[in-house]
Amino acid sequence: MGAQIQGSVAIVTGANRGIGLAFVEELLRRGASKVYAGVRETESVGRVLNDAAVVPVRLDVTDADVVAQCAEQCGDVDIVVNNAGFHARDRLVLCSDPQAAHREMMVNYFGVLNMTRAFAPVLARQGGGAIVNVLSIAGAVPTAFMGGYSPAKAAALFLSTIARAELEPQGTSVTALIVGSVDTRMADHVEGSKEAPADIAAAGLRAMERGERTFDTDARAIRARARYALDPARYERSQAKALQVTTLRTT
Repeated sequence: MGAQIQGSVAIVTGANRGIGLAFVEELLRRGASKVYAGVRETESVGRVLNDAAVVPVRLDVTDADVVAQCAEQCGDVDIVVNNAGFHARDRLVLCSDPQAAHREMMVNYFGVLNMTRAFAPVLARQGGGAIVNVLSIAGAVPTAFMGGYSPAKAAALFLSTIARAELEPQGTSVTALIVGSVDTRMADHVEGSKEAPADIAAAGLRAMERGERTFDTDARAIRARARYALDPARYERSQAKALQVTTLRTT
């Protein structure tokens, strides 16, 4: 089983908007005693969260030294929500910025790795606790029109499995959330129905409490994984067509 939320102390990365903000609010609603809101600029937290139980902490997940300092400051944490993400909206091979994929990997993969390494000893001292990695359907199935974001999230999905195996002896659960399209700034260019961030946070925390290993948070994620599993070649052809349409719309 994963950690219980009532009375817990949590840290959420990328906590000042979107899914991260929703996780902070849901943790408080479910009875967390304290939530560290990890953000690049702590002033951004006060504008959206005015709660005595929220403690803003400066955090750049791509900087291992900053993350280590944060772990020292937040030594009472028993739930870690790795939510911070970055999508450059560029191609992977036929890209306009060759460094875009590097930045996506730094945030979406190495950021999760930095946080997991730094907070694993903290969680061990608290009796185990839980790690929740907010990933993407683009990390569960190859998504051509999401450039370097898709392989970075795929790497984080494998990281989740490996971290789970390494941390199991200390009692730490690791839950990887496969998230579909959500109504956030990152997905403002995506057409069609989108999930509310609050619904993703609620579903994700329930999965954590149950000790789920990998969990699809919404119907769109479930459908995409099912389509790919049934006919990978057809799915990949549809991705190529979608990529062509997207290219036409942006040129």
